[in-house]
Amino acid sequence: MTDTVPAVLYKYRHFDERTIELLCADTVYYADPSTFNDPLDTKPCVEADCDVPTMERTVYELVRRRVEDEMKTGARTVKYRGPKTMAHIEKHSHAAAQQVIDGLKYDATNPDYSDDPPGPLAFVLAYAIERELLKQYNKGILSLAMRYNCPLMWSHYGAQHRGICIGYSVPPEAQTQLHEVQYGGNRNVRASEVAKMVLDHDEQARVAVDEAVLLRKAPDWQYEKEWRLLGSRGAIDSPLEMVEIVFGTRCTRTVMHAVVSALNGRARPVQFYEMNEVRGTFELQRSELDVDELSVTYPRRALSIFEEFDTLPEGDEPHD
Repeated sequence: MTDTVPAVLYKYRHFDERTIELLCADTVYYADPSTFNDPLDTKPCVEADCDVPTMERTVYELVRRRVEDEMKTGARTVKYRGPKTMAHIEKHSHAAAQQVIDGLKYDATNPDYSDDPPGPLAFVLAYAIERELLKQYNKGILSLAMRYNCPLMWSHYGAQHRGICIGYSVPPEAQTQLHEVQYGGNRNVRASEVAKMVLDHDEQARVAVDEAVLLRKAPDWQYEKEWRLLGSRGAIDSPLEMVEIVFGTRCTRTVMHAVVSALNGRARPVQFYEMNEVRGTFELQRSELDVDELSVTYPRRALSIFEEFDTLPEGDEPHD
């Protein structure tokens, strides 16, 4: 792991409508972790490391809050906000939580479960905490990379080198929001930490759970050298400063022209680069893009070449 936030971090993108939005409106997109291509990413396994009563209270409170939030959202939709509605929501959320606890206790009597420590009830409670965490983790993730010249990243996220790579500098106020991904270890989350987070509102425990759920990946992904911003899902104004655009080795000149033209006149200009192969090696290097050459070539009008013949003097027509 590195000690400091890199000066510039990179977002590999294929060229599409969302990419145009990111560039022109200077937004970033916090993705739903369930859409990630690694099915083990952000999928915690809760470890039963505390007593059963504490785990019961944790499950109860997780379910109660979830049901309460769901019902409040529904009530706002139909504009029900009176005291009777709130009392009904409170009563129903507690009943739903107790129903889950009763169901788990019944499930734990299944003779197929082992009596080995921590015991069947602890096992089903830990699994219930795990399910509730996944249901309620509504944070989005903005994934960024430390390098612009990684061939695998260009292949996986840059449309097989046809896309672009956006470089962002990190203002001081945004540095505390960035987190470096940890590779290796395991996907375990301690039930005791979840209990502190849920029952005691312990901020250190919340950070520990966030890191375990959102910032761990298998060691095979280490080539990505990923950093993450955590926030509400969806598009928001960028907390980072866009400073570079790097075009892939297969990116078309027309896409380059479109991007350069779209960012022309931006309040703070960006630098444009294009990737090139290093002859005789498997490495990539970048060079500054000749923007003036692009502007001479594009935009072009196909019919203009035919209209040039209209200016020829009479008698200059071609003969058979």
